[in-house]
Amino acid sequence: MPVKRLATLFWDRLAAGACVAAATVLLVVGWVQVSARSDPGAQIPYIMSAGIGGLFLLWIGTTLWLSADLRDEWRKLDAIDESLRRLADADADAGAAGGETISLQDAAVTAYPRPAGLRQ
Repeated sequence: MPVKRLATLFWDRLAAGACVAAATVLLVVGWVQVSARSDPGAQIPYIMSAGIGGLFLLWIGTTLWLSADLRDEWRKLDAIDESLRRLADADADAGAAGGETISLQDAAVTAYPRPAGLRQ
């Protein structure tokens, strides 16, 4: 797959990774600067900028990653729901009697549909 297509499909995971990487850099730089200063008055600016900024970026990154995972789970559930609806409609069209059972396909689903707004 081309990198551009992967970037458009997984933009949320890329943004989450970038936020977490930036947060890591901010926290490490802040820690180094705070540990180099012995005066508490000189440490506070680094705590306020690097520490709180790093925690904020870490929070944004984890939220984006969890949102992407939830979106994938909903997409899988939608695919399962659609296949069950098609199976029930096919069963109703065939005029199955009440005592018959319906079975699902044994083949595993290997691809899940993307949202309608994304080109494939």
